[in-house]
Amino acid sequence: MEIVSQEFYLILSAILFAIGTVGVLTRSNAIVIFMSIELMLNAVNLGIITFAFFSGDVFGQVVVFFVMAVAAAEAAVGLAIIIGIYRLKQTININYKNIRIFG
Repeated sequence: MEIVSQEFYLILSAILFAIGTVGVLTRSNAIVIFMSIELMLNAVNLGIITFAFFSGDVFGQVVVFFVMAVAAAEAAVGLAIIIGIYRLKQTININYKNIRIFG
């Protein structure tokens, strides 16, 4: 049975992080930007898990577990904020000129 190397996981993590970065920098839809940030967070988690697995340390896996729990709460709050802005302004386009959240 062939074992996948550490470099493969790190390259995959870097590619996912790059895709997330491009999504944040090029998109104007708030939900797509939010999903790109989540993709970047998961890419970092993959890197941490990779280093934890190949070094034989359990601490990295525990850290990723807590990061994922915080990310779930952050996703719920972020989506609620985006929905609130949509209900108020009828758009989630971040390039829209007349968006004033407070007033």
